[in-house]
Amino acid sequence: MADVTVSQFAEVLKVPVDRLLQQLGQAGIQVDGPNGIISEEAKHELLTHLRRTHGRDDAQGDAAPRKITLRRKSQSELKLASVQGRARTVNVEVRSKRTYVKREVLEDQARLQQEEIDRQRETEEQARAALEREEQERRERERLDRERQEEESRRRSDEEARQRTAEEEARRQAEVAAREAAEVARKAAAVAKPAPAKPVRTASDDRATRYGRQELHIAGDVSSRHKKKKTRDTRRRTFGESDGKHGFEMPTARVVREVPVGEAMTVAELAQKMAVKATEVIKVLMTMGVMATINQTIDQDVAVLVVEEMGHKPVVRKENEIESDLQGGQTDTFEMLSRPPVVTVMGHVDHGKTSLLDYIRRTKVAAGEAGGITQHIGAYHVETPKGMVTFLDTPGHAAFTSMRARGAQVTDIVILVVAADDGAMPQTIEAIQHAQAAKVPIVVALNKIDKPEADPERVKQELTKYGVIPEEWGGENIFVPVSARTGEGVEQLLESLLLQAEVLELKAPVEGFAAGYVIESSIEKGRGPVATVLVLRGTLKLGDPVLAGQEFGRVRALFDEAGRPVDSAGPAMPVVVLGLSAAPNAGDELLVVESERKAREVALHRQSKSRDVKLAKQSATMQDVLTAMGEAKASVVPVVVKADVQGSVEALRDALVGLSTGEVAVNVIAAGVGGITESDVTLAAASKAQIIAFNVRGDAAARAAIKDHGVEVRYYSVIYEAIDDVRALLTGMLAPEVKEQIVGLAEVRTVFRSSKFGTVAGCMVIDGYVRRNFPIRVLRDNVVIFEGALESLRRFKDDVNEVRAGTECGIGVKNYNDVREGDQIECYSRVEVARAL
Repeated sequence: MADVTVSQFAEVLKVPVDRLLQQLGQAGIQVDGPNGIISEEAKHELLTHLRRTHGRDDAQGDAAPRKITLRRKSQSELKLASVQGRARTVNVEVRSKRTYVKREVLEDQARLQQEEIDRQRETEEQARAALEREEQERRERERLDRERQEEESRRRSDEEARQRTAEEEARRQAEVAAREAAEVARKAAAVAKPAPAKPVRTASDDRATRYGRQELHIAGDVSSRHKKKKTRDTRRRTFGESDGKHGFEMPTARVVREVPVGEAMTVAELAQKMAVKATEVIKVLMTMGVMATINQTIDQDVAVLVVEEMGHKPVVRKENEIESDLQGGQTDTFEMLSRPPVVTVMGHVDHGKTSLLDYIRRTKVAAGEAGGITQHIGAYHVETPKGMVTFLDTPGHAAFTSMRARGAQVTDIVILVVAADDGAMPQTIEAIQHAQAAKVPIVVALNKIDKPEADPERVKQELTKYGVIPEEWGGENIFVPVSARTGEGVEQLLESLLLQAEVLELKAPVEGFAAGYVIESSIEKGRGPVATVLVLRGTLKLGDPVLAGQEFGRVRALFDEAGRPVDSAGPAMPVVVLGLSAAPNAGDELLVVESERKAREVALHRQSKSRDVKLAKQSATMQDVLTAMGEAKASVVPVVVKADVQGSVEALRDALVGLSTGEVAVNVIAAGVGGITESDVTLAAASKAQIIAFNVRGDAAARAAIKDHGVEVRYYSVIYEAIDDVRALLTGMLAPEVKEQIVGLAEVRTVFRSSKFGTVAGCMVIDGYVRRNFPIRVLRDNVVIFEGALESLRRFKDDVNEVRAGTECGIGVKNYNDVREGDQIECYSRVEVARAL
């Protein structure tokens, strides 16, 4: 085709002129508009560009495309009926698009997938073959090792057999020589004495058999004929066959052992000490009527009977012998080094103890306390510019007396925080008494001096009544004015603490078994029993077997007060310990012992003793309650106490029991640490008790049990709210007090008889009023001679309910006819007054 214009070429190709111009521009062909001339070369360039654009290159030439997309467009008319009945025509255009892939492309894809599968299968077969080769080589090595060991064993056996044969041959030759010498001697004696003589058997002529019998020797030639020839198979020989005796013999006498018997021990431990199997001990226990498993603990009396029954000698340990010298006296052999002081912050509630410590620590502890009061005892290790100090923060509420006492027992110095605007309060005096009982020096921090109403001199004067005298007044106590809000005087307080610590010369051994004091304990979800421990001596490390009161375990993790994990803790260091069997009681001593077995044995011993004491105490308490109920019909409120930490459990239990009186009493049937469990709900339902939950909640099973049993659960986060609610409950159970109140007095002026009413007293009401249905007393010469009630009250001929002072009336006394002139009739009322604890 000759050269044509763009318009003509577009008409031939059946495409718009604009699109053809766009494609020519994309192909890099310059034309002069629709009337421009397109040469044959330009057409070929356009065709090459279009092929390349649609995925075809020059190598494919005129090959068909790998993928074709067809677009179709169809138009139709749709008639719709309108509301007025007239038809309306709507043009509908349908556009469709469909893509067709070339068969060769699909086949190539399938072929590639099959090749990939074949490669994977070949790789798996190669790996399997390699594993089989390795397994076969391993088996071959094991077979060779086994054959080599058997060969060595066979060689050693042959060597031993040859050695035994040589020994037997030498012994036989010696016996033959002895027999020949005896025969020569016998013949010589026969020649010397021709008379025949009876042969005498000597010890040399006898031979001991395997079973101890004595036999005469047989001549060598005869024995050689009748004796069975020895085989070379030495593998069937038994030990000791060379001397004709069995290698193992039954003991001639029974072995009697001395078995130490503790307060409580398991069946397995008892069997191990007697060197017998545990099943034998269980059989003996079953014959005695005791059903026990291998890990079950039996008491000392039963263990003694078992030891005697099995023929051994029991050695009963003395009481508390198991607890003597738990740490082996190691702490006495190490060097005493200086340690940081342990300082306890004590004082009345809301006097700023936690806020002062908060300023020293540069944290915000007081803001996170429920109700703004401290309810847990906390231990903090503070690195101050003046040195290292360990602080204990104690609660100031009246219910936490035991916590303050524990803080004073383990401390070196007590900071007594007293508000300068408030003065000495009940818990301030109690803190002074705890510190003086523990013989601990007191440093007084006069807090809140930034307030306008602060009066430090008045506070000093008040504290002198309790033996706390400032140094400037000739005493021994340091007084430091401070402000926890502004930080005034805090540096001087720290200097005073460290000065006091230098005077005390605090020292403790760093090496050896650690010993500490349980400040607080709780049970946390995901961590189990958690104990806050203040190390007193030694170094507590990960993996140490520990004993804390009635609990034992191994230190699994150590954390400081900020929650950071640590590897060890030295003297005066507070740490959080994980790994105990249960939450120990706050105040228990924590000791590192030689082994976990020792810790477990001592813990079980302590649990056994505590169980006996608890049962005895419970029986005595129930007897007292039943006696009180029988005598005074006392009302008892049963409760189950659950709290987050051990210190709160102790404080709450003591506070609730302290509310009991002669008429109403609180019976704490159970108290524990951790969330409410289903068993707690079941116990409360069986005892008809309510559950006091302090900073804890119940799990899913417990919540379902609470709904099923209808147990009342009260949740608290501030301890005095729980105490106030229980006090209100007990107050409502108190019987009201009945008080008598005189309301009127009437004087008898005349007495007359009535056939209808009997004796009627004509009276004048001289004070108050006389009311029908009120009780009365008849007084004669100011002495009560009768108590009763009004039978009738009349004013002239009318019955009335009340007669007031200055009015005459007629009074008929019920069941009493000895009313005389001059008597007085006293009318009174009974009023019930609510009582309070």
